[in-house]
Amino acid sequence: MSQADISRAPASAGLASQAGPATVLAWDLPTRLAKWTLAALVGLAFASKYYGDVGLVWHMWNGLAILTVLVFRLLWGLVGGSTARFAGFLRGPVAAMGYLRGLVTGRKVAYLGHNPLGGWMTIALLAAVGAQAVAGLYTTDDIIVEGPMVAAASSEAVSLGSMLHQRIYPVLLGLIGLHVVANIAYSLFGGDNLVKAMVTGRKPAAAYADRAAATPGSILAALACLAVAAAIVFGGIALAGGNPFP
Repeated sequence: MSQADISRAPASAGLASQAGPATVLAWDLPTRLAKWTLAALVGLAFASKYYGDVGLVWHMWNGLAILTVLVFRLLWGLVGGSTARFAGFLRGPVAAMGYLRGLVTGRKVAYLGHNPLGGWMTIALLAAVGAQAVAGLYTTDDIIVEGPMVAAASSEAVSLGSMLHQRIYPVLLGLIGLHVVANIAYSLFGGDNLVKAMVTGRKPAAAYADRAAATPGSILAALACLAVAAAIVFGGIALAGGNPFP
């Protein structure tokens, strides 16, 4: 090595150090916005149930917003970024059990997007939140509160919806608690800061089992999905004879 090479080496090393470790895209912006918006809306729905107005109008608007974001996420799971698509992260029970066995035995496999267990947890949460929100459309206290679909539904449907809205509530709380604890534990002890990655959208460059880097979805496609989702929720309630604007 020449004297010139030796003199240049510290400078280049210093530049690399200042640049920090290389990262790759894990989740695109629409995916992250949908996740955090849904989390905020669910929190607001809980708050409005206990601290909202007497007629629970704020609570019902929360529910309608939740349904809109959920439908958006379903659409985005078909046309969104590579790690947002259901086909990209939903794997069978054999893969899920294999991933769990790797965690227990210390042979964890790194995934850029959702790992096989995390993918099914995501689906379980979306299903529980969706079921709770749909049941809320048919819920009434027979005095003041009347969900958007109560006037157009049969008494049997209203009775079922009111019952399910109460029964799903503790299940949803349990799933949310499990999801939060699992993500925090995985971020602290699993060597993969999921919470930070879902905020920044990026993970350290590494040999991931699913892909090297995510392909982001189109912002225009995301806006189109959001418009379609709102039309499905509010238009669907109106076409079914309900009141989409409580």
